[in-house]
Order: sequence, then C-alpha cells, then structure tokens
Amino acid sequence: MNKRIPDPDARIAYFDAQADTWDHDGPSAAQALCRLEGLGGHLKLSPGLRLLEVGCGTGGLTGWLADQVRPGRVTAIDFAPRMIERAREKGIDADFAVLDACSDDLGEGLYDVIFCFHCFPHFRDQAAALRGFARALRPAGRLIVMHLRGSEQINAFHAGLAGAVGGDRLPQGAEWDPLLAQARLRAATMIDREDLFFLEASPAGTN
Repeated sequence: MNKRIPDPDARIAYFDAQADTWDHDGPSAAQALCRLEGLGGHLKLSPGLRLLEVGCGTGGLTGWLADQVRPGRVTAIDFAPRMIERAREKGIDADFAVLDACSDDLGEGLYDVIFCFHCFPHFRDQAAALRGFARALRPAGRLIVMHLRGSEQINAFHAGLAGAVGGDRLPQGAEWDPLLAQARLRAATMIDREDLFFLEASPAGTN
C-alpha cells in the first residue's frame, strides 16, 4: 500500500495570497507595537535572550523584538513563503526561515523565549506545535502565546469567516490543561480578558 502524502495546509496559500498587501490591509503593526510597549512587564524581554518568533508574517514586529533582545538574536519563522520573502525585503537584523510549527523541527534547547503573537488559532495541530516548542525551549525558557483580544472575541471573529481560517480557534480556559500537560509544559500565567489573551508557560521541570 502506498503511503498517502498529506494535503498541504490550505492556510499557507491563504496567507501567501495576502502577503503583498498585509502591511497595508492586515492588522496594524504600529498599534500592536504601542500595546506591546505597555505590556513589557508581562513579556520580560531583555538583552541577550535568544527568541523564536512564530508566525512572523511580513516582519511587522520582528525589528522591535530584535531591539529588545540585542545582543541576543531573533529567529523569525512563518509557514507562508511569501510572507517570509516580504519580511526579508525589509532588511531587519534577524534570521528568517520558512518553517511550519506543526510539523518541522525547530531544534532542541535553543531558545529562551518562543513568542506566538496572533497565530496560535491557525495551527492545524496545536498539540504538535506545543510539543515542538517544548523541545526547542531551554530548560528555563518561556513560551508566550499572545493576542490583543480575548479568546471569546478571537473565536467569534474566526467563526464568522469563510475559507481556510474560518472556525480556527484559540483554546479557552481548561482546554489548555491537557495540551500543555502532554507537551510537558506548565502554565505560569494566563490572562484572558476582552482586550488581551496572554499565556506564559515553561518546561514542567523548571522551578
């Protein structure tokens, strides 16, 4: 019996098609950066950290993240090749790669922080993504999943969309418990209010 090759994730083509207009028609990077500046106490970014930005899109936040951790380094990834092409065109001092967090090897014990901003609902296999993040974190590393709206608002928005991202969901409340546990991650902080979703988790063996 021939092994079936999995169909490509339709979300990749969906985001590729938007890459050329994303900076103008997509979420405002300037507004997001203003919010992130005010949430620095949650992010706890500092010089020297090695950070993986997942779902970087066209790099709207990548330069700011690089500034926060320099002389540390940002690796920015996205599963949509055209998004990465547009990000590279900006000359940002970061490393860019086309990688799928649900299936590709992100390395082992490489990162102090893994930052997932406005992307987690679009992972077709969220459990697999979390397992990969756990492997890629250093023992005292931190996973941050962040949205500038709450899970209820995000899920209602996606429920009203058609196409590849229609119905994509951000887990809510206790739904995170088994996902984190099977990845051997432990939640340290969870905030879920109308204007912010923020989850910080670390490898379960970290004190």
